[in-house]
Amino acid sequence: MGRLTEDPAFRATTFVVIDFETTTPTGYPAQPIEVAALALRCLDGVWRETGRSTSLIRPPAFAPVTPADTAQTGLTAEQLEAAPAPAEALGALDRRLTAGTPYLLVAQHAATEAGIIHHQAEHCPTLARTDFLDTIPLAKRLIPNLPNYKLDTLLAHFGIPQPPDRHRALADVEVTAKVFLRLISAADEDPRLGGLAALVKVAGRTAKHNLPVQSGLFDM
Repeated sequence: MGRLTEDPAFRATTFVVIDFETTTPTGYPAQPIEVAALALRCLDGVWRETGRSTSLIRPPAFAPVTPADTAQTGLTAEQLEAAPAPAEALGALDRRLTAGTPYLLVAQHAATEAGIIHHQAEHCPTLARTDFLDTIPLAKRLIPNLPNYKLDTLLAHFGIPQPPDRHRALADVEVTAKVFLRLISAADEDPRLGGLAALVKVAGRTAKHNLPVQSGLFDM
């Protein structure tokens, strides 16, 4: 193992790869219809899965599943009718995070997942205050000159097979986790990434709920 994975802060952190499938109603932010998460920890130089979770989510009435959503994910309105509401599904995921444990969420294009969590923060307050690592800027640092940094491109680069249910949350989490581990392996050999702080500087994204609140210009 290299300098990054020998860093005590890195070893103390649980990395939670997360992905949402959504429907995007006009005039509203994206609404989750499925979530999956996979927790990973580097223990004694070996990556171990420490938990996983997946759930369908019933969207609100103003955000019905469209034919385009079904074409993308395979999920239908009928499948989601009996699914738990966001409060139940995201609350259950939130409660799996242990108080006092350092976490980082990991996502491909983390801005998307960060935005969904921010808008659902009342249901998942712990998730909403958990910062992110984004695989895209990390891949750009470690693998320059790819034609793009979409997930499918990174899968092809690393020779990771496309899952048959690509664009379902759990399948996407599992392959994103594989990409993340390949990137960490490369980062471990990069002298510029000698610890968790350096990794966060390159690929970190602060959760919106952790950003300072700016007072209005004329607030007294």
